[in-house]
Amino acid sequence: MAVANLLALFDDITTLLDDVATFTKVVAKKTSGLLGDDLALNAEQVSGIRAERELPVVWAVTKGSFINKAILVPLALIISAFAPWLIMPMLMIGGAYLCFEGFEKIWHSLVHRDQVKQDHAELLKVATEQKVDLVEYEKEKIKGAIRTDFILSAEIIVITLGTVANEPFLTKLSVLSIVAVVITVVVYGLVAGIVKIDDAGLHLSLKSGDGSWLKFQRWLGQMLLRAAPFLMRTLSIVGTIAMFLVGGGIILHGLHWGHEWIEHIAEVVGHWPGGSVLAFFTPTVINGIAGVIIGSIVLALVTGASRIYTAARGV
Repeated sequence: MAVANLLALFDDITTLLDDVATFTKVVAKKTSGLLGDDLALNAEQVSGIRAERELPVVWAVTKGSFINKAILVPLALIISAFAPWLIMPMLMIGGAYLCFEGFEKIWHSLVHRDQVKQDHAELLKVATEQKVDLVEYEKEKIKGAIRTDFILSAEIIVITLGTVANEPFLTKLSVLSIVAVVITVVVYGLVAGIVKIDDAGLHLSLKSGDGSWLKFQRWLGQMLLRAAPFLMRTLSIVGTIAMFLVGGGIILHGLHWGHEWIEHIAEVVGHWPGGSVLAFFTPTVINGIAGVIIGSIVLALVTGASRIYTAARGV
């Protein structure tokens, strides 16, 4: 009897681990679109910091991110236990916020170009002038990065919770905890690497000597210096596109008619020449278009509400 119970326990543990692995892969796929934006935003947050302080600042933000996850994971479990009906509205709100943030970023870059240039000039000032209070500047950067991380982490945790909403408590706890830890380690490990690319490139490009190995290092350093700004721009673009794809997808799949509408269009497109390829990309394109439209609507509503509130306070 004892052996049978032990074998049954092992079987339960194996099943749990298998479920956790499966759901973790599903969640990783659903939230991978957010990582590009997460990387870009956090890498941008530590820009302007002096080279020798970049890694300490990234570590400070990483610790703040773990604290955010320590708050969000138990909160998600409490909501799942006592108010599971909140999961879908939270997902929809999170999706709408992603669309809003993506569209607001594009709108700001198009309409407020002078402000973008001013922000860039401020970064240069911080990097070159000695009179700036660097300690206070770092604190503000860290606080801003942790606030940004909290929002993105909340979105990831809500998406994860929606994926495992109907699973047993241990599966929910395991998947949420694994996703929280792994995403934090991966994101900030990559952020640390990204912010040091230019330093590594500068170090290699200053190598002296005539050997082929030293020449290769100098060439590699120059390539890294050239690639660093391109990488940041690419991450920002990919992250913005991901916001529309993920946010639009969440909204449409949360609407019963939206999900059926996408499937119907994909089925119709599938009968066209090259239909299999078109049908494969159709849901992604529709999610992206829906994300842009939703983002523009939310931005208009937020802007209008802000103006009304400002006018009311002025009265």
